[in-house]
Amino acid sequence: MGKKVIVVDDSLVARKQVINVLVQNGFEVVEAVDGRDGFDKIAANGDASMVICDVNMPKMSGIELLAQIKATGTGAAVPFLMLTTEAQPELVQQARSNGAKGWIIKPIKPDLLLAAVKKLAA
Repeated sequence: MGKKVIVVDDSLVARKQVINVLVQNGFEVVEAVDGRDGFDKIAANGDASMVICDVNMPKMSGIELLAQIKATGTGAAVPFLMLTTEAQPELVQQARSNGAKGWIIKPIKPDLLLAAVKKLAA
């Protein structure tokens, strides 16, 4: 099995699109349905190579998840790629200041996603 990637997105359709790209390219995937679930999955999967995370989710947003990771140190070394419909510069800056390594705008472009994953999941 390849490197492990945690995919955090409340949209089942978006999650499955990302998972399909990753699995077809040899990655192992752990799914999380919102930010709170994502935090738990990150804590439980210390061997993860990276996290792909939506921004707008119930219970805990992607930005809040990043802040929680930064505050607790749980999974702090794992690179985060934000995958979202949001493009506001202030959100991008918030994500970066909390440790995000990349930001991709949906809809998902498989080649772009795969290139980012290969770069970040080194």
